[in-house]
Amino acid sequence: MAPAWLTARPVAHRGLHGNGIIENSLSAARAAVEANYAIEVDLQLSTDGEVFVFHDSTLDRLTAEAGKFNERTAAELKSIRLNGSDDTIPTLANLLQLVAGKVPLVLELKSDWNGDKSLVGKVVAQLAGYEGPAAVMSFDPNLVAALRKQAPHLTRGIVAERWYLHPSWNFLSFWRKRYLAQLLHLPWSRPHFVAYAQFDMPAAAPLVARRLFGLPLLSWTVRLERERARIAGWVDQIIFEHIRP
Repeated sequence: MAPAWLTARPVAHRGLHGNGIIENSLSAARAAVEANYAIEVDLQLSTDGEVFVFHDSTLDRLTAEAGKFNERTAAELKSIRLNGSDDTIPTLANLLQLVAGKVPLVLELKSDWNGDKSLVGKVVAQLAGYEGPAAVMSFDPNLVAALRKQAPHLTRGIVAERWYLHPSWNFLSFWRKRYLAQLLHLPWSRPHFVAYAQFDMPAAAPLVARRLFGLPLLSWTVRLERERARIAGWVDQIIFEHIRP
């Protein structure tokens, strides 16, 4: 069962960024804490296995560097500045130290969809010594199932959408997309909550999970007040950016 704090307040997508504050930065996390929002961030590994807060698979969009994120060492990544800011790419340890339990964390595990579960173990190990509220989620149900096995007490969630139309999902077959969209893995992944795309709401699978199985439903990414109003009756909380709910 998901704890009440998971849906108690809106969740700032990649921290409270904008107006010169870069997504997934410590500045964005600090701004969210000051505004009393929960914080969602993305996690992935350096090539030598340290957990970093960063969304993209490449460095190109957010930094002056280029190339794959996971081909850089921790030392290299720590020295890279995020565009237009004094922030460097933070580690999960940096984030945990900054937030220190002041607001909930919702940590998304990025996946290469190759069966590698090493990120799960490293995140679980770091959260073992963290006293604040934290949930972990992923698009990859195999990582969610690994969370259940390695840390059954840790709040875990599945992220999904209805159609997976973005080119980044082209590696998935049509039937694999349908399987994920309909949450057909729930009997074995066994998440505590669902985070479903707001642009796909209402959608049968997450609503069934919410109403019949009692799984809290978060929806991402809400960027306009009219989007928030449209989905308000279907979800328990929003993951947002660019607005101030």
